[in-house]
Amino acid sequence: MTPQHGTAAPTTRTTRTEALAERVWEAVMALDEPAAVRAVLQALDDRVDPEAVLLDVIGPVQGRVGEEWAANRITVAQEHAATAINDRAVAALALHPAARTEPHRGRITVACVDGEWHALPARLLAEVLRMRGWRVDYLGAQVPTPHLLAHLHRTGPDAVALSSSIPTRLPTAHATITACQAVGTPVIVGGAAFGPGGRHARLLGADAWAPDARTAADDLARGPLPQPRPGHQMIDDLPHLKDQEYTLVARSRPRLVREVLAELGDAYPALRDYTDVQRERTAEDLSHIVEFLATALYTGDEEVFCGFLLWTADVLNARHVPAASLLPALTLLRRRLGDFPRACAMLRAGAARLTGRSVARGAE
Repeated sequence: MTPQHGTAAPTTRTTRTEALAERVWEAVMALDEPAAVRAVLQALDDRVDPEAVLLDVIGPVQGRVGEEWAANRITVAQEHAATAINDRAVAALALHPAARTEPHRGRITVACVDGEWHALPARLLAEVLRMRGWRVDYLGAQVPTPHLLAHLHRTGPDAVALSSSIPTRLPTAHATITACQAVGTPVIVGGAAFGPGGRHARLLGADAWAPDARTAADDLARGPLPQPRPGHQMIDDLPHLKDQEYTLVARSRPRLVREVLAELGDAYPALRDYTDVQRERTAEDLSHIVEFLATALYTGDEEVFCGFLLWTADVLNARHVPAASLLPALTLLRRRLGDFPRACAMLRAGAARLTGRSVARGAE
């Protein structure tokens, strides 16, 4: 192959997948499932690599769906419908002859952590592994740990691939990782919940982490994952949990939300004019704030909490709700958690980040 051919081919493949992604995006936004599936199947008929269709077309389209929802350009219903269309496109691709490979490797179980409803990333990984010759048991979204363990005992896979997109699922992910390892099955994890560079994967004792499906498949193909440490306990990973702040804050979430909401009208007078629906959404936001605070206490990483606050601020701004409305809630929470030094430090850090963001935007 000449150097010219070696450099031109990737550009051509990229151009084809980009054009295909745009066609699929337009079909998804029109809620036209047949058109989306036709575009995917036609690409396979035209010998576009099935793995590229999964990871360079359907995956990015789904990511764009989430971005559009966060920016308030599509509704929750549209987001759900778009996700369903993408899932159907994956199913259609999996049945195409170009995507079929006879199993010639070992067996992998792919599942989402209990409480994790964002199943498409795990589905994409499952299909990539199948195309690379693995026998795959795809268990889908929200898999309770006891049922996952029963499956492992019955099937004896070489590894478990666990997916989670939401950081608040990390405590459950930790329990699941430890339980899988206790029955002798190594665990590879992936998804946004595990943080930049997979820092929470290492913190929670996972045997491996991958930033995307391609890397996970490559890593699994190189050889067996390291065997789990015998006698490993969850507290070995997170000794700071001995202070009980995580447990007490997590258990107090309903009461904290109720009490803060009751006083928020005095601290943020605009709340008094909210409709019942707006008050309900405010209560949901407060519940998420406490849940992310608890997760940050669990991991010992204040960025889990601060990052969520900044993301929430962007979502509120897109819906014409002042992000400054979060600050009184943080103050009220800090008053109630005065006996919890780590929680108070995280609440102060979150407020400082929000204030800094507001000042920076005001200067633009």
